[in-house]
Amino acid sequence: MTKPFTVRVSARWRAVAAALILLALPGTARGADTPTSTDLPDLTGVRSKIYAERYSEAVEELTALTTTVQHADLYNLLAFSLRNLERYDEAAKWYREALYYDPDHKGALEYQGELFLKLGQTERAKVNAQKLNFLCPDGCDELNALNLAIAEAEGTLGELPSGDSPRSALSR
Repeated sequence: MTKPFTVRVSARWRAVAAALILLALPGTARGADTPTSTDLPDLTGVRSKIYAERYSEAVEELTALTTTVQHADLYNLLAFSLRNLERYDEAAKWYREALYYDPDHKGALEYQGELFLKLGQTERAKVNAQKLNFLCPDGCDELNALNLAIAEAEGTLGELPSGDSPRSALSR
């Protein structure tokens, strides 16, 4: 007769353990009022500030959003603004966050590569270009922009043969 009781307790403990494990997973213990990572607010106003090169204002607004929103686009815009303010350590952190949430985020890969170039880390920028080359087999703006930045950083921009694209020249 004690065996069914033990099974019930064991099943109950398993349910409690499973609930505790779920609560311990990142992102599952958020409050009901906290937006999920897919609930990205309209960033039109912030983008306007960035286009107008009002990076400090954009950083202030984007930083406030990071307390309630988890999204690669948000982190990428914040990192971009910080990079343009020459706050490179902070920018690096937010590019890592963007790529954590979306490892294939083309904008974050391009801009992180450009940060690497600012820091003299050309090989790391080339790794980002290789990943973009994989993600964009037919080319894309992010790949072209990063390849141009790499060629400029290496002083090889003027060495491209006529009609040769930076993408094809750098992927050789």
